[in-house]
Amino acid sequence: MESKKNCKMSQMWTKKMPKGVDLEISQQLPSMRCVANLIIAMERLKAGVSEEVLSTDFSDETLLNIMLESVVEERFIFERTSAGPGQFSRGEEHPCTVTDSQKRSLVLVQSNLELLAVMLQGGSDNRKVYLNMATYVHLTPNTEVGQPVVLGIKDTNFYLSCYKNGDKPTLHLEEVEDKASLSEISSDSELRRFLFYKRDTGLNISTLMSAHFPDWYISTATQNNRPVEMCQESASRYRTFSIQRQI
Repeated sequence: MESKKNCKMSQMWTKKMPKGVDLEISQQLPSMRCVANLIIAMERLKAGVSEEVLSTDFSDETLLNIMLESVVEERFIFERTSAGPGQFSRGEEHPCTVTDSQKRSLVLVQSNLELLAVMLQGGSDNRKVYLNMATYVHLTPNTEVGQPVVLGIKDTNFYLSCYKNGDKPTLHLEEVEDKASLSEISSDSELRRFLFYKRDTGLNISTLMSAHFPDWYISTATQNNRPVEMCQESASRYRTFSIQRQI
């Protein structure tokens, strides 16, 4: 009787199972591994993941990868929800070296608070500035535009900002005495001028777009020893930078 009952159940559930997935009913008590495989498989089906079913069982390596992916995904969701609606919250901060696509370094001109892109010769590396790059999280991150960051000059109170000076957005160095004021930045706040979207286009190669003025990028001129300025994609300027985190 029990065998006939299992046979009927198998036929009933087989009709409902997705193509490529088989159902097997065993009279043996399931192991924890079998239970884990079943739960993971059903969660994938419920989530609507479209992928080819290669086997009715998961290998040890596949099971470990799935578990690790779940841990990473849960941590990402927690970080996203830690910021309030419309709020950018500061995360980690690291010093970085920044050079443009022509291998030119950034040099600070103290007299007029201006950054220049300069091809430094041997022995003059002490002139280049390091940037402290702080990453930010948002409740609804836009992965298409990049990672929100704030850029400050290391060992100073100067931060890069973008706001209109005349009829177009321009790049500025602003002194911020209260650095804690940048720990939370509202989407409609004037402090948004300090936010840039860092979008990676290659290994350690990124663009830096203003969060306040979309499609305006930090850029360098074709000539050496010229100011770092904002520009649009159509401008004849260099918009990609090598940004390398320092340990």
